[in-house]
Amino acid sequence: MDTKEIFSEIDSTITEVEQLFSLFTDEEVNSIPFEGSWTAAQLVEHVNLSLSGFIYQLFGPVRDTERQPDAGVQQLRDMFLNFENKFRASPSIYPASKNYKKAELLSTLDELKTKLNSFDTSSDLSKTCVAVELPFFGYLTRTEIAYFIIYHTQRHLHQLQSIYNHIKSHKKTYKNETN
Repeated sequence: MDTKEIFSEIDSTITEVEQLFSLFTDEEVNSIPFEGSWTAAQLVEHVNLSLSGFIYQLFGPVRDTERQPDAGVQQLRDMFLNFENKFRASPSIYPASKNYKKAELLSTLDELKTKLNSFDTSSDLSKTCVAVELPFFGYLTRTEIAYFIIYHTQRHLHQLQSIYNHIKSHKKTYKNETN
């Protein structure tokens, strides 16, 4: 994919999160769907925190890359899109346990998407971002960060869909039991 296609995929994936999250009621976004799960709001907050960090990296200082710029992309894809894998979020992007406002989360998500859309797609994606070294990954190239955003967000879109399905199916079950 060329740079424009990559950033179009980022935009599309974030838009899917926005659309799905919009389907939740204000009450449902803060409901724990099942034991050990984040709420839908916590999941979107995590995505927002992650996107914010990667925007900082993409727009930050870079250096020439001394390896294939996309060397880590397949590993990222395999890691994030294998839904059997379980991960613990870094403390810096771990969402607080609190009641969130749906509109505020959606507004932040939209602002982050707008910021990503403002990235100069003529920029050299082969450059290595040096603002932050990630645990387990080290410094990533702009290419790897772009794909990290795509795969990480797609992973959480999948989880958000599961939360949504669980909440809606239990609501339906509850309604059926009361009839």
